[in-house]
Amino acid sequence: MSVEVLLKVEKLSKHFQVKRTLSDMRQNTPKTIKAVDNVSFEVHRGETLGLVGESGCGKTTTTKVILGLMKPDSGRVLFEGDDVHGKLPKPKYSQIHRDIQAVFQDPAGSLDPRMTIGQITREPLEIHRIGTPASREETARKILDAVGLTAEQYERYPHELSGGQQQRVAIARALALHPKIVILDEPVSALDMSVRTQILNLLKDLQSEFGLTYVSVAHDLGVIRYMCNHVAVMYLGQIVENCATSELYENPIHPYTRALLEAVPVPDPSARRISRDYLRGSMPSPISLPTGCRFHTRCPHVIDICRTVEPQLLEVTKGHLASCHLADTFAHKSIAS
Repeated sequence: MSVEVLLKVEKLSKHFQVKRTLSDMRQNTPKTIKAVDNVSFEVHRGETLGLVGESGCGKTTTTKVILGLMKPDSGRVLFEGDDVHGKLPKPKYSQIHRDIQAVFQDPAGSLDPRMTIGQITREPLEIHRIGTPASREETARKILDAVGLTAEQYERYPHELSGGQQQRVAIARALALHPKIVILDEPVSALDMSVRTQILNLLKDLQSEFGLTYVSVAHDLGVIRYMCNHVAVMYLGQIVENCATSELYENPIHPYTRALLEAVPVPDPSARRISRDYLRGSMPSPISLPTGCRFHTRCPHVIDICRTVEPQLLEVTKGHLASCHLADTFAHKSIAS
């Protein structure tokens, strides 16, 4: 049985021009950051797609384009078949932006300190002119109750709440419009370890209760494994591997993915594996990308073709895409082998 595609990203690119130095001007050398470069993926209704990779790989820029906060240089973002950045009737455009909401990384920074929790939760309803003042308040109180906040906290200000409570407010604000998809941009990375599990469990419960679809951006592979049905691994603006979460952890193909998994701490020292996939040096500058495979400067398995020919993202095994010249070699090779 086919699963409905709610969100589809097609060959998406977003580049930024960098201010040039006097030397660059003399040499007429343009400087461009390819933050997102020809990225494609699908998100199925009711599921969670994880975007994972190091800082600077393009995860957040991708989500900003999805949210409509940035316009792409090329490619499309299709939500239920409609181009988010296309020419749409105003009511349709407004509906799409009601259906796509976000929860950001820093809850304190994303909440207006001058507004009460009730005002923050009601604001989306007021902006979109949904309901009456009385019905908006009723909706706000119900949503706050759904995320685990009390009626007494309705009149409080963000600074009077803990970090976990602030993130619950941010989640409530995102859900006030009853969206179909929510972008989770590192939703627990700014929280104490003791609170993270609570918020993750809350997000999963809300997904089940409201039939939500998530795109979850994270560095923590533990969070990705717990939250996501599918994972897209990004490196220097491109997706290098995309598959079901269980498949990624059982059979990672791309050397970058294998290195990320090897870097996850193992609680039991006696069970620690001897890493053969490790990252050399640091990520190259996105202004001056390596030729060929962008990962070849850090890859422990680099061969001559990697330095000159850029690999394509292809299906290596059923439903498992990877962009690596040695993909067939790694397709059935575990990390420990």
